[in-house]
Amino acid sequence: MKAQLYSKDGKGKGDIELPDLFSKDIRSDLVQKYINASVVLKTQPYSHDPKAGKKHSASGTISHKRHDWKGHYGRGISRVPRKTMWRRGTQFYWIGAELSSARGGRRAHGPKLVKRIRKINKKEIQKAFNSALSATAFPEQIVSRYSSINKIESVPAVIESLPEKTKDLKNAIKNIFQNMDNIVFKNKTVRAGKGKARGRKYKSNPGLLIIKADSEKVKSKEFDIVSINELSISDLYPLGRLTLYTKKSLSESPQEPVEPKESKEESK
Repeated sequence: MKAQLYSKDGKGKGDIELPDLFSKDIRSDLVQKYINASVVLKTQPYSHDPKAGKKHSASGTISHKRHDWKGHYGRGISRVPRKTMWRRGTQFYWIGAELSSARGGRRAHGPKLVKRIRKINKKEIQKAFNSALSATAFPEQIVSRYSSINKIESVPAVIESLPEKTKDLKNAIKNIFQNMDNIVFKNKTVRAGKGKARGRKYKSNPGLLIIKADSEKVKSKEFDIVSINELSISDLYPLGRLTLYTKKSLSESPQEPVEPKESKEESK
């Protein structure tokens, strides 16, 4: 498989042969399985305090035996746990506690503080990563992802080297991806409607993904710039993301994708 090679200024220089990784079969089901497994690990645990409603002195049931101290015998009341509010000699005033039916009691069936971990093996992760990379080289995948693109040719694009200045980088990308400024550049706008007051004030697009080598030092807020060894499946999801590779990054083999794991802060 071949790709279009561009100069530092964004002008065409010919074709370049892509690695065999880009000709792999696209397994969208495995990519979705990996994303589902990682999303579950990132979700915020939601539950009540395990000790909520159980911080009373009422534990167990009160006795109904005859002549038993602090018993219920002859009072015609149920055996639910009760806490003592006051007493006068052998006369007690109790209030039901600890039960879900009692005021201030525990919750009956609240959400459990347990994550249902979804597992995915290493071979499936590798196939999902290969599928996500090869999807960037298929025009059908890119057209199906972006609604504003009807037809695209010569993907993925490969640039000889990245300009150091942001201004030159923007001009080069404009020459490579013509009439695609609304997709290539990151755009952040204020949402219209009630969503502004509901924690989603801004709308933004991901922009172009630039994959570089580890030795290349380029920074820009206009695009997503990721080194080949730090690339993950989530950077390429949904499949068919518009991507620009550097010539040096294609010569480096990417590291094996990491299995989704729960961070220490999330597990606390």
